[in-house]
Amino acid sequence: MVRHAGLIPEGGKVLDLACGNGRHACLLASLGYTVAAVDRNSEAISKLSAVPDIVATELDLEGDEWPLAGQSFDGIVVTNYLWRPRLPDVIAMLAPGGVLIYETFMLGNEAYGKPSSPAFLLRPGELREVVQAAGLREIAFEEGYTASPKPAMRQAICAVRD
Repeated sequence: MVRHAGLIPEGGKVLDLACGNGRHACLLASLGYTVAAVDRNSEAISKLSAVPDIVATELDLEGDEWPLAGQSFDGIVVTNYLWRPRLPDVIAMLAPGGVLIYETFMLGNEAYGKPSSPAFLLRPGELREVVQAAGLREIAFEEGYTASPKPAMRQAICAVRD
């Protein structure tokens, strides 16, 4: 995420989806972006509410209704989260010129811990396929084993909507 954050249009509005404790939201806000940080964890959201340039909202991202429908962002950051039914909705919110930065676990991670359910693990090349199907231009793609910050199988993509 850090490597590609500078590709997001300067001064843009960024979504940190399933933001957790907000480490990426805080970094993005410090870089001059206005950040919409969303997560279902009310404790984490309440802590982020006091951070300048972050609008923190507690949302259920896996319900029947898509709570972010109709919104648009210059950057979308998703890390350590996968809910396949909403991938098209997430990508649809990316504005022209906007940057998607997505990184999470993939098949094979079950050997290293959680998540271990295939429902929450990307298939090889899956992010690349989703991005291509949405008409985004790939900037970078990585997948496979990583030792840091802990051993895991990961997949990551950075893509732009031209």
